[in-house]
Amino acid sequence: MSSETLERIARNKNVARAAARQLSMEQLHKLAEVIGEVIEHKQDEERQRKEDEIQKERKLAEIREAINDAGLSMEDLVAEQPRRKRGRPPKNGGKAAGKS
Repeated sequence: MSSETLERIARNKNVARAAARQLSMEQLHKLAEVIGEVIEHKQDEERQRKEDEIQKERKLAEIREAINDAGLSMEDLVAEQPRRKRGRPPKNGGKAAGKS
């Protein structure tokens, strides 16, 4: 079953009912169990992603506070941006050296 078919089934109750008519009760119960597991797994992933974002924000806040406490600014930490070289890159710049 393609992802397009699954999307059609998920968007339209009548399409889902038509697809369900082709399955036995045992198959429908198994499908419901599998979908439940998939939903639970996606919820766990989302929960973990949110926790990771919260930890990252906490760490950033701690770093900002430490910078401010030290009397520094972000400009003090960032060195001058390197200047780009002008001109064309070497003709063999993309090839590995030493190959025959």
